[in-house]
Amino acid sequence: MADTPPPLARLEGVRKRYGDTPALDGIDLSLHAGQVTALLGANGAGKSTAVGLLLGLLSADAGDVSVFGQAPGSAAVRRQCGAMLQSAGIPERLRVRELLELVRAGYPRPRSIVDCVALAGLDGLLERRYGRLSGGQQRRVQFALAICGRPRLLFLDEPTTGLDIEARQGLWSAVRELVADGSAVLLTTHYLEEAEALSDRVAVLDAGRMLAQGSVGEIRARVSLRRIRCVSSLPAGAVAQWPGVREAVREGDALSIAAEPAEPVVRRLLEADPALRDLEIRRAGLADAFLALTRPALQEAA
Repeated sequence: MADTPPPLARLEGVRKRYGDTPALDGIDLSLHAGQVTALLGANGAGKSTAVGLLLGLLSADAGDVSVFGQAPGSAAVRRQCGAMLQSAGIPERLRVRELLELVRAGYPRPRSIVDCVALAGLDGLLERRYGRLSGGQQRRVQFALAICGRPRLLFLDEPTTGLDIEARQGLWSAVRELVADGSAVLLTTHYLEEAEALSDRVAVLDAGRMLAQGSVGEIRARVSLRRIRCVSSLPAGAVAQWPGVREAVREGDALSIAAEPAEPVVRRLLEADPALRDLEIRRAGLADAFLALTRPALQEAA
């Protein structure tokens, strides 16, 4: 069997504090070529700190941070990375074409402007001043700037905030194309459906600690929660009180129920409503697993 290629970037036993507050508490994280890794967590979980360390914007208090086998932040490393962060600091008077030309000049083998426009959905925007664009258009420009250097390692920090559905799906398609070409992507997002759609691996942070890592399927398998959906006249409030039911809500004629375990709840549903129909049972999604993993930590903190 062939050896597994080494990761393009790695955090090993990394610790970082801001005063008395731990931002990262001994975490390990590896980013591999041809994979999207989603870093998930609530605000303050440590996601931005992890990204800052890998970009060389911050220094670790302990542990090892490496990118392409080197310390992050050097010119050689930066030329192989792209980043779309929440705070951009882009000159508002420059036109989109000027911004692309300026950033492309810093890379040895940049993408053509035509390719950047196609991947980021910038048709008709090249001659517009950046400051005159809408928030969603500015985010698309930021994505184009992040990918124009053909990065081997791409950091996307909440990339689809402010984008409409069509633009979001266009960005997803572009990310898949980059990954198919061998790039590694670190994605932070609050949209768990986005992480589920794009990610090969998921890492869940809470208060600087790594709660879980693995494929989307492995993370979902950490919880036995099931989603039950059926058309029934049973009142959602009453079903919500049944043993094993975490949540029951009405969606038109249908009941949507989160249960663990599901089998006793399904039996009781069938007994309580002989007219029940269109019964569906599916495993937990990534959002369900994320809540199940982080809820105990939140309760402990409270």
